[in-house]
Amino acid sequence: MSHQSELIATDIDAYLKQHENKEMLRFLTCGSVDDGKSTLIGRLLYDSKMIYEDQLAAIEKDSATVGTTGGGFDPALLTDGLKAEREQGITIDVAYRYFSTAKRKFIIADTPGHEQYTRNMATGASTCDLAIILIDARHGVMTQTRRHSFIVSLLGIKHVIIAVNKMDLVDYAEEAYDQIKKDYTEFSSSLDGMGDLHFIPISALDGDNVVDKSEKMSWYDGSTMMHMLENVHIASDRNLIDFRFPVQYVNRPHLDFRGFCGTIASGRIHKGDEVMVLPSRKTSRVKEIVTYDGNIEEAFTPQSITLTLQDEIDCSRGDMLVRPNNVPNSTDSFDATIVWMSENALTPGKQFLFKQTTRQATGSISKLRYRIDVNTLHRNDADKLDLNEIGRCEVRLNQAIALDGYKRNKGTGAFIVIDRVTNVTVGAGMILDRSSSDKTDHWDEEADSHLTGTVSEVTPTERAGRYGQQPATVLFTGLAGSGKTTLVQALERKLFDQGRAVCALDGQNMRRGISRDLGFTANDRSENLRRSAEVAKVVNDAGLICLGAFIAPSEDVRQKAADVVGRDKFLVVHCDAPIEVCRQRDTEGHYKAADEGDIANMPGVTSKYEAPTAPDLVLKTAEQDVEACVVAVLELLEKRSVVG
Repeated sequence: MSHQSELIATDIDAYLKQHENKEMLRFLTCGSVDDGKSTLIGRLLYDSKMIYEDQLAAIEKDSATVGTTGGGFDPALLTDGLKAEREQGITIDVAYRYFSTAKRKFIIADTPGHEQYTRNMATGASTCDLAIILIDARHGVMTQTRRHSFIVSLLGIKHVIIAVNKMDLVDYAEEAYDQIKKDYTEFSSSLDGMGDLHFIPISALDGDNVVDKSEKMSWYDGSTMMHMLENVHIASDRNLIDFRFPVQYVNRPHLDFRGFCGTIASGRIHKGDEVMVLPSRKTSRVKEIVTYDGNIEEAFTPQSITLTLQDEIDCSRGDMLVRPNNVPNSTDSFDATIVWMSENALTPGKQFLFKQTTRQATGSISKLRYRIDVNTLHRNDADKLDLNEIGRCEVRLNQAIALDGYKRNKGTGAFIVIDRVTNVTVGAGMILDRSSSDKTDHWDEEADSHLTGTVSEVTPTERAGRYGQQPATVLFTGLAGSGKTTLVQALERKLFDQGRAVCALDGQNMRRGISRDLGFTANDRSENLRRSAEVAKVVNDAGLICLGAFIAPSEDVRQKAADVVGRDKFLVVHCDAPIEVCRQRDTEGHYKAADEGDIANMPGVTSKYEAPTAPDLVLKTAEQDVEACVVAVLELLEKRSVVG
């Protein structure tokens, strides 16, 4: 498994060339305190023979005095280099280690587990392609596990390995591993962007399933940690579409050469391509692509290059070269998710420096929209952010900058916040893209301040007296084919025959009118439910009962719908049917089309469906007939005093 090669002895130049061309994988280890992050890295290095003999001898000596293994070899000492770390047996700062195998080169970031060092973890994760989240098999999913998982999701790390560590301390029990896998899967279903998720049971201290397959866990038939690290596909993670070249330095060694130096943030460029300079919007063509090894015809992210242009146009540090037909947004105001890293709390209005790519601008965080509870993922009102807290903020700068949404382009979608007095980095931000991928922003947008609401002269009490009922919205949620629409139609008929004032909303009917502009991405589904919730609120304000049939696959979005309607009026009924039954009921061929790739983002097939965490009623629609389900809902409405 080591990087050793016969070429070292026979042809050192060929070996160095082979080593130079290996793909690089950056990954981090994170998780709760004492889950074994440093031990895992030490074991990876030890078993792959990446430790020098004198270093190994020093660690074996230190293991007897400051190790945590009772005098035995302690792999954690390879990364826990600070005196305070060795004394306490914890990781305090990010430690980077480098190694290679026959297939890849690796850079590892060993990040701290303590809550007070969350900012260190976020720093270490910011450049990584993959995250290894460790979970102690004895303790399961902890608060800090959730915190780090949320940050991994927030930073857009697409590949995640959940290493269930210390399996030796639970007698290698498959049941303990399965329970943790179940708990984490339920939690992570609410996180955005964790599609490539893998679970591995390991013992980092003894090396089980780290580099070599464990004989003690024969029930596990998956890959080892090292095999997964060597083979995970990361080439497609890079954005090679949007060319963004922030200018870092203008190189003018003599009168005949003027080059613009920097690192390609995204995309690719060819000699002769037309480029535009932002913010001036002057255009020219690439004359040369210069590198240390000579001129090249094509360059791509993340190469560091120097570009020369055919025309003498003004371009300096902080400017950005892009393609004229693919230009980023240029604005002085945007929304962002910010991780606060200072002991002094973030309060809106204070002036800071904001550094994005090579450009620096003054400005302020004008509004704190909400703080995110990383344990529940709920959004809470807040007037400040304390150390390590995360919130959604509105940023206003004193000049426009060229930017993209972070999900689309990390290079131009990230920034840091700098204290103007101390020059210390106090926050890290990810820009949200309102125009495309973040249509859920409409949930938080406030109405125009010039608009004023009107109050009906008919009071809610008068309406309740007239109709003999209390207004409510009942959301029927479940997979396609689970029976939502059938039940809503039957219940509407029953309530109407009883003399109730009732109306029904159906997701597909909404899409034929108010939401005809929406597709079926997660964000479009969210926006469809938002619009429907606003309609339901108007219906409730008129004193009617509203019945809604929507797949509504996201728990977070359902919670936001409840806030719009009013939680005292909002009921959730989960139509729970096995997907096999839903497929049998599918007369329109949606599931088949999803299986064949013709329909994307189909909940239960190509995207997740999150079952409600605390529904007001669960209907087993594969076992109960329509009449029994209607009776159960009527009993719920009577119990909640919606109808008498």
